[in-house]
Amino acid sequence: MKIHIPTPLRTYTGGLETVSVSGATVHGALVQLTTTYPELKANLFNADGKLRSFVNVYLNEDDIRYLPEKEAAPTQDSDELTIIPSIAGGCCCL
Repeated sequence: MKIHIPTPLRTYTGGLETVSVSGATVHGALVQLTTTYPELKANLFNADGKLRSFVNVYLNEDDIRYLPEKEAAPTQDSDELTIIPSIAGGCCCL
C-alpha cells in the first residue's frame, strides 16, 4: 500500500512524498512505516503507542476516526493512506 507523507514529515523519509509499506490494518501499515523510518514514530505516536490526536489519517477517502474499526480497519495492497497533521493557529485581527 502507498502512504502519502505530508511535507513537514518528509525530512524523516529522505524527502519521499509517498512510501510503500505492507500491513493488514491501518495500524499495521503505520507500524511498518515507523519501523522503516523510525524518526517518524515520535511524530505519529504518543508514549503509549497510540496515534497522536493531532494526526489525521485517511484510508483512501475515509477519515479513520469515523470508520467502525478505526486503526484496526483492514487494508489491501491497492489502498492508500494519507497522513495529514492538524494545523492550528491564526489570528482574529480586526
